[in-house]
Amino acid sequence: MRIAYQDDTIETLNQTITAQWKQIDMLTRKIAELGERLQEAETNAPGPANERPPHY
Repeated sequence: MRIAYQDDTIETLNQTITAQWKQIDMLTRKIAELGERLQEAETNAPGPANERPPHY
């Protein structure tokens, strides 16, 4: 009985870890994609990127 419980627990943990790694992988790719989009937007933005607004 004890071994079956341990096997179930290990399988549940394995499934949880696998799901978490898939989510981490997806989020890592999304962050990279957003970083590329931000860099592209900054490159295509008109005028200097760090220019102070005129009211300063």
